[in-house]
Amino acid sequence: MSMLTKKVSMPGREESLPGRDTPIMRPGLHTVNRRPIDAAVPEGHEEVLLGLGCFWGAERLFWQTPGVYVTAVGYAGGYTKNATYGEVCSGRTGHTEVVRVVFDPKAISHEELLRRFWEGHDPTQGMRQGNDIGTQYRSAIYYASEEMREAAEKTRAAYRDALKKAGHGRDITTEIQPMPPFYYAEDDHQQYLDKNPRGYCGLGGTGVSCPVGLGVDAK
Repeated sequence: MSMLTKKVSMPGREESLPGRDTPIMRPGLHTVNRRPIDAAVPEGHEEVLLGLGCFWGAERLFWQTPGVYVTAVGYAGGYTKNATYGEVCSGRTGHTEVVRVVFDPKAISHEELLRRFWEGHDPTQGMRQGNDIGTQYRSAIYYASEEMREAAEKTRAAYRDALKKAGHGRDITTEIQPMPPFYYAEDDHQQYLDKNPRGYCGLGGTGVSCPVGLGVDAK
Protein backbone atom coordinates (compact mmCIF):
# COMPACT_ATOMS: atom_id res chain seq x y z
CA MET A 1 0.00 0.00 0.00
CA SER A 2 1.42 3.40 -0.99
CA MET A 3 1.86 6.25 1.48
CA LEU A 4 -0.85 8.21 -0.35
CA THR A 5 -3.28 5.30 -0.08
CA LYS A 6 -2.60 5.07 3.64
CA LYS A 7 -3.29 8.78 4.07
CA VAL A 8 -6.73 8.55 2.43
CA SER A 9 -7.83 5.21 3.92
CA MET A 10 -9.51 5.13 7.32
CA PRO A 11 -7.65 2.90 9.79
CA GLY A 12 -9.48 0.33 11.84
CA ARG A 13 -9.52 0.53 15.62
CA GLU A 14 -6.88 -2.20 15.84
CA GLU A 15 -4.59 -0.25 13.47
CA SER A 16 -4.92 3.06 15.29
CA LEU A 17 -2.38 4.59 17.63
CA PRO A 18 -3.25 4.05 21.32
CA GLY A 19 -2.92 7.68 22.41
CA ARG A 20 -2.87 8.57 26.07
CA ASP A 21 -5.18 9.20 29.02
CA THR A 22 -3.72 12.64 29.76
CA PRO A 23 -4.86 15.59 27.60
CA ILE A 24 -2.08 17.09 25.49
CA MET A 25 -2.91 20.68 26.44
CA ARG A 26 -4.65 22.76 29.08
CA PRO A 27 -7.35 24.87 27.40
CA GLY A 28 -6.93 28.61 27.90
CA LEU A 29 -8.69 31.77 26.79
CA HIS A 30 -9.82 32.44 23.24
CA THR A 31 -7.46 35.08 21.90
CA VAL A 32 -10.28 36.96 20.13
CA ASN A 33 -13.24 36.97 22.52
CA ARG A 34 -11.33 36.10 25.74
CA ARG A 35 -13.73 33.34 26.76
CA PRO A 36 -12.40 29.94 27.89
CA ILE A 37 -12.17 27.75 24.80
CA ASP A 38 -13.45 24.83 26.87
CA ALA A 39 -16.37 26.85 28.24
CA ALA A 40 -19.43 24.85 29.21
CA VAL A 41 -22.35 25.35 26.86
CA PRO A 42 -24.38 28.24 28.35
CA GLU A 43 -28.10 27.79 28.93
CA GLY A 44 -30.02 28.22 25.70
CA HIS A 45 -26.90 27.57 23.57
CA GLU A 46 -25.78 24.53 21.60
CA GLU A 47 -22.55 23.05 20.32
CA VAL A 48 -21.54 21.26 17.14
CA LEU A 49 -18.27 19.92 15.74
CA LEU A 50 -17.62 20.90 12.12
CA GLY A 51 -14.88 19.50 9.88
CA LEU A 52 -14.15 21.41 6.68
CA GLY A 53 -10.48 20.88 5.97
CA CYS A 54 -7.58 22.57 7.74
CA PHE A 55 -9.00 23.87 10.99
CA TRP A 56 -7.03 27.14 11.02
CA GLY A 57 -9.17 28.93 8.46
CA ALA A 58 -12.30 27.05 9.46
CA GLU A 59 -12.09 28.33 13.03
CA ARG A 60 -11.73 31.94 11.88
CA LEU A 61 -14.82 31.54 9.68
CA PHE A 62 -16.89 30.67 12.74
CA TRP A 63 -15.41 33.02 15.34
CA GLN A 64 -16.32 35.81 12.89
CA THR A 65 -19.91 34.54 12.66
CA PRO A 66 -22.50 36.56 14.64
CA GLY A 67 -24.26 34.40 17.22
CA VAL A 68 -21.22 32.19 17.91
CA TYR A 69 -20.22 32.21 21.58
CA VAL A 70 -16.81 30.52 21.39
CA THR A 71 -14.74 28.31 19.09
CA ALA A 72 -11.86 25.89 19.50
CA VAL A 73 -10.01 23.46 17.24
CA GLY A 74 -9.36 19.81 17.85
CA TYR A 75 -9.69 16.24 16.67
CA ALA A 76 -12.74 13.98 16.50
CA GLY A 77 -14.24 11.05 14.66
CA GLY A 78 -11.41 8.58 15.23
CA TYR A 79 -10.06 6.22 17.85
CA THR A 80 -6.88 7.67 19.39
CA LYS A 81 -7.38 9.29 22.79
CA ASN A 82 -5.82 12.73 23.23
CA ALA A 83 -4.05 12.52 19.88
CA THR A 84 -1.31 14.95 18.89
CA TYR A 85 -1.22 16.88 15.62
CA GLY A 86 1.59 14.68 14.35
CA GLU A 87 -0.35 11.53 15.16
CA VAL A 88 -3.47 12.82 13.40
CA CYS A 89 -1.43 13.75 10.32
CA SER A 90 0.04 10.24 10.21
CA GLY A 91 -3.40 8.91 9.22
CA ARG A 92 -3.28 6.41 12.08
CA THR A 93 -5.85 7.96 14.45
CA GLY A 94 -9.00 8.09 12.30
CA HIS A 95 -9.65 11.66 13.43
CA THR A 96 -10.58 14.62 11.29
CA GLU A 97 -9.68 18.22 12.11
CA VAL A 98 -12.76 19.94 13.52
CA VAL A 99 -13.92 23.22 14.99
CA ARG A 100 -15.97 23.15 18.18
CA VAL A 101 -18.64 25.81 17.70
CA VAL A 102 -20.79 26.93 20.64
CA PHE A 103 -23.61 29.13 19.39
CA ASP A 104 -26.89 30.77 20.33
CA PRO A 105 -29.69 29.37 18.11
CA LYS A 106 -31.79 32.45 18.93
CA ALA A 107 -29.13 34.62 17.30
CA ILE A 108 -28.19 32.32 14.40
CA SER A 109 -30.30 29.44 13.17
CA HIS A 110 -28.99 25.92 12.68
CA GLU A 111 -29.56 26.33 8.95
CA GLU A 112 -27.67 29.62 8.72
CA LEU A 113 -24.72 28.21 10.66
CA LEU A 114 -24.64 25.23 8.30
CA ARG A 115 -24.94 27.46 5.23
CA ARG A 116 -21.59 28.93 6.22
CA PHE A 117 -20.24 25.41 6.66
CA TRP A 118 -21.38 24.17 3.23
CA GLU A 119 -20.25 27.28 1.39
CA GLY A 120 -16.92 27.47 3.26
CA HIS A 121 -15.45 24.33 1.68
CA ASP A 122 -15.98 21.71 -1.01
CA PRO A 123 -17.89 18.86 0.66
CA THR A 124 -17.51 16.53 -2.34
CA GLN A 125 -13.79 15.81 -2.10
CA GLY A 126 -13.70 12.83 0.26
CA MET A 127 -10.41 12.52 2.12
CA ARG A 128 -9.03 15.88 1.09
CA GLN A 129 -9.71 19.58 0.90
CA GLY A 130 -7.98 21.32 -1.96
CA ASN A 131 -4.25 20.60 -1.78
CA ASP A 132 -4.57 19.15 1.74
CA ILE A 133 -4.80 15.37 1.40
CA GLY A 134 -5.58 12.87 4.15
CA THR A 135 -8.31 11.46 6.34
CA GLN A 136 -7.90 14.41 8.75
CA TYR A 137 -9.26 16.78 6.08
CA ARG A 138 -12.57 15.00 5.46
CA SER A 139 -15.84 16.90 5.78
CA ALA A 140 -17.96 16.20 8.87
CA ILE A 141 -20.87 17.41 10.97
CA TYR A 142 -20.97 15.90 14.46
CA TYR A 143 -24.20 16.97 16.12
CA ALA A 144 -25.33 17.14 19.75
CA SER A 145 -29.04 17.83 19.22
CA GLU A 146 -31.87 16.45 17.15
CA GLU A 147 -32.45 19.93 15.74
CA MET A 148 -28.91 20.04 14.38
CA ARG A 149 -29.21 16.56 12.89
CA GLU A 150 -32.40 17.56 11.09
CA ALA A 151 -30.83 20.80 9.86
CA ALA A 152 -27.72 18.95 8.67
CA GLU A 153 -29.75 16.48 6.62
CA LYS A 154 -32.08 19.18 5.28
CA THR A 155 -29.29 21.53 4.21
CA ARG A 156 -27.24 18.65 2.77
CA ALA A 157 -30.16 17.74 0.52
CA ALA A 158 -30.62 21.38 -0.51
CA TYR A 159 -26.93 21.83 -1.23
CA ARG A 160 -26.76 18.56 -3.16
CA ASP A 161 -29.52 19.86 -5.44
CA ALA A 162 -27.78 23.23 -5.80
CA LEU A 163 -24.50 21.56 -6.76
CA LYS A 164 -26.23 19.33 -9.27
CA LYS A 165 -27.96 22.30 -10.89
CA ALA A 166 -24.60 24.08 -11.08
CA GLY A 167 -23.10 21.15 -12.97
CA HIS A 168 -20.96 19.58 -10.25
CA GLY A 169 -20.57 15.88 -10.93
CA ARG A 170 -19.49 14.63 -7.49
CA ASP A 171 -21.81 13.84 -4.61
CA ILE A 172 -21.43 15.20 -1.07
CA THR A 173 -19.21 13.00 1.13
CA THR A 174 -19.79 14.79 4.45
CA GLU A 175 -20.17 12.57 7.52
CA ILE A 176 -23.24 13.39 9.61
CA GLN A 177 -22.97 11.57 12.92
CA PRO A 178 -23.71 12.00 16.64
CA MET A 179 -20.98 13.93 18.42
CA PRO A 180 -18.01 11.69 19.33
CA PRO A 181 -15.29 12.51 21.88
CA PHE A 182 -13.52 15.78 21.10
CA TYR A 183 -9.84 16.29 21.88
CA TYR A 184 -8.44 19.83 21.98
CA ALA A 185 -5.56 20.50 19.62
CA GLU A 186 -2.30 22.00 20.82
CA ASP A 187 -2.29 25.65 21.93
CA ASP A 188 -0.41 26.90 18.85
CA HIS A 189 -3.29 25.70 16.65
CA GLN A 190 -5.97 27.53 18.66
CA GLN A 191 -7.01 30.78 16.89
CA TYR A 192 -3.99 30.29 14.65
CA LEU A 193 -4.94 33.02 12.17
CA ASP A 194 -5.40 35.54 14.95
CA LYS A 195 -1.86 34.81 16.16
CA ASN A 196 -0.54 34.56 12.58
CA PRO A 197 -2.68 36.89 10.41
CA ARG A 198 -0.72 36.00 7.26
CA GLY A 199 -0.71 32.29 7.99
CA TYR A 200 -2.00 29.51 5.77
CA CYS A 201 -5.76 29.34 5.20
CA GLY A 202 -6.93 26.39 3.12
CA LEU A 203 -10.60 27.33 2.91
CA GLY A 204 -12.02 27.15 -0.59
CA GLY A 205 -15.63 26.59 -1.50
CA THR A 206 -17.37 25.50 -4.67
CA GLY A 207 -18.73 28.96 -5.47
CA VAL A 208 -22.27 27.58 -5.23
CA SER A 209 -24.67 29.15 -2.70
CA CYS A 210 -26.53 26.95 -0.24
CA PRO A 211 -30.26 27.77 -0.21
CA VAL A 212 -31.60 28.15 3.33
CA GLY A 213 -34.75 29.54 4.91
CA LEU A 214 -37.24 30.58 2.25
CA GLY A 215 -35.01 29.60 -0.62
CA VAL A 216 -32.88 32.73 -0.47
CA ASP A 217 -29.29 32.24 -1.58
CA ALA A 218 -27.59 34.32 1.08
CA LYS A 219 -24.11 35.58 0.33
